[in-house]
Amino acid sequence: MRLRIPFALLLVVLWLVFTRCSENKEVRIQQFLLKGNIALKERNPEQAVVYFNEALKLDPCFADALNNLGTIQFQSRHWVEAIGYYSKALECKPGFFMARINRANAYYEAREYYNAEQDIQRAKSQKPDTAVVYFLEGLVATKMRDFDMALDAFDRAMKMDSVRADYFVNRGTIFYYRHQYDSANHDLWRAKRINEKEPNIYNTLAMIDMARGNLDSAMIHINRAIELVPREPYFLNNRGYVLLMLNRQEEALADINESIVLDSRNAWAYRNKGLYYYMQGEYPRAVRLLEQSIGMDSFVDKIHYYLGMAYYKNGQLNKACEQFRLSDKVGDQMVSVELLKQCR
Repeated sequence: MRLRIPFALLLVVLWLVFTRCSENKEVRIQQFLLKGNIALKERNPEQAVVYFNEALKLDPCFADALNNLGTIQFQSRHWVEAIGYYSKALECKPGFFMARINRANAYYEAREYYNAEQDIQRAKSQKPDTAVVYFLEGLVATKMRDFDMALDAFDRAMKMDSVRADYFVNRGTIFYYRHQYDSANHDLWRAKRINEKEPNIYNTLAMIDMARGNLDSAMIHINRAIELVPREPYFLNNRGYVLLMLNRQEEALADINESIVLDSRNAWAYRNKGLYYYMQGEYPRAVRLLEQSIGMDSFVDKIHYYLGMAYYKNGQLNKACEQFRLSDKVGDQMVSVELLKQCR
């Protein structure tokens, strides 16, 4: 005789089975997330990737795993890949605030400043009292040479969180760009009181020393930054610049070349390598490298002046004058009156 299960009882059984499977699936997803986070904490990103991908096999739209995979790509300087993961996380979870901030940061590193600003504005509307949002806005404004906006953004961030050394460092950097060296020093020493092992303090102090012509002090500060982070390409490149000013040109070239090997997208390093060849009297080569630098990032400090001088020495007066005018416009304070007179 065939047994018949009442329909209502069958629905209950099916519901219990489905619920149990769903719970097991969710538990497994969270377990993979936890294991991935532990692997990241233990500095094992390769294993973390395996765990996060296992979570995504169970739920392809698991935003936390997508965000974490984006962060792994970000830490490897793979900005485009990081943006892809953060974007997918936001598609799956539009209100995911941290993914929004992370994508803004990745856009900033990829020099997609308009896209970064768009994410920052959305983040501000979502959580208007969050210091990191204004800090990121300050970074983007700095790259866009809107120093007034950058200072306002950093001020807002510091009102919300006054114990972050990097906030003071970045505001001090704005003061450096505006040639307000005493204000810059004040912020940097405040940062040092918060965290004396923040390497960017010493990097920026070296830049101020350079601007003031204190080359020996600049070398002490940049060496301290490199001591804290030995293979940081920006620090090595800045030491190369100090060595150029000290006329230790071959030592400078070694640092600059190592910087380029570590980060081939560092426009400042190509500027310094161009300056090296300028000092060697190889003006066509200097022009090529300085043009490469300005093509990568027109924000690079004093790039218009150095490129103008390379054009000038290379017999390209019209192009030189164009760069001299741009240098004067951005306030480099480098172009002499005599040079500008030749451009009239």
